[in-house]
Amino acid sequence: MANKTAATAEIVTQAREQLSQLTGLALSSTLGAKKTEEGWQVTIEMIEKHSIPDQMDILARYEVSLDEDGNFLDFKRRGLRKRADIEWITEEESVPSR
Repeated sequence: MANKTAATAEIVTQAREQLSQLTGLALSSTLGAKKTEEGWQVTIEMIEKHSIPDQMDILARYEVSLDEDGNFLDFKRRGLRKRADIEWITEEESVPSR
C-alpha cells in the first residue's frame, strides 16, 4: 500500500511541475488523481490571474494525462472560477452557442 501511495504522489508531483512549466501559471492545489487505461489523469487547480483581494483570483481546473511511467501526454483546461465561488464554469458552458 505504501508503494502505491508513493507512486501516486510521484505522478502528482510530475503532473504539477510539468503543467506549471508548460503554462507558466502558479499552482493552487491538486483536486484529484486516478489511474486510467492509458496511465494517469491528474486534476490540478492553477491560478490564471492574481487579483486583490485574493478571493477574486481566477482559478482554472486542468486535467493532465500521463503515461504509466509519468511521462506527460497532454493537458486540457476544464473550467474557470473565482476563488470565492463554489461552482465551476466549465469550458463547454463558457463557449457561446452559434
